[in-house]
Amino acid sequence: MQEFDIALARKVLDSQPFSRLLGTRVMVFGDGEAELELDIVEDLQQQNGYLHGGVLAYAADNSITFAAGSVLGPAVLTAGFSIQYMRPGTGRTLVARASVVHAGRRQATVRCDLLTVAEDGTETLCAVAQGTVLPVKKPG
Repeated sequence: MQEFDIALARKVLDSQPFSRLLGTRVMVFGDGEAELELDIVEDLQQQNGYLHGGVLAYAADNSITFAAGSVLGPAVLTAGFSIQYMRPGTGRTLVARASVVHAGRRQATVRCDLLTVAEDGTETLCAVAQGTVLPVKKPG
């Protein structure tokens, strides 16, 4: 099992132009856990004023990969994931909380809870995702 510090995780996240665009932050990283958060702003909403499902899927994918990377190493890619939307996302912040369910040498299976946080701090579960992450060899 490999571990990398939160400073490295933040550097990796900052190297992703899309994550910078969304203002995503790494809040927890290590020991098979990762928590990413981003502010819910109007530009991330769909026509009914709810957080767009694509933003939820992005947050799930990225937090799943970060959690797996904390045990498999930094060179990983999501092989696939599924997401179940349970209720519309509203509030001030989206939190993607991922944890490794099982990790071997060749892959990790990770679960992610996607929660919205209201102005008063109340968390509401709005989606659940599960994914498989594989280590990859860096080119070169």
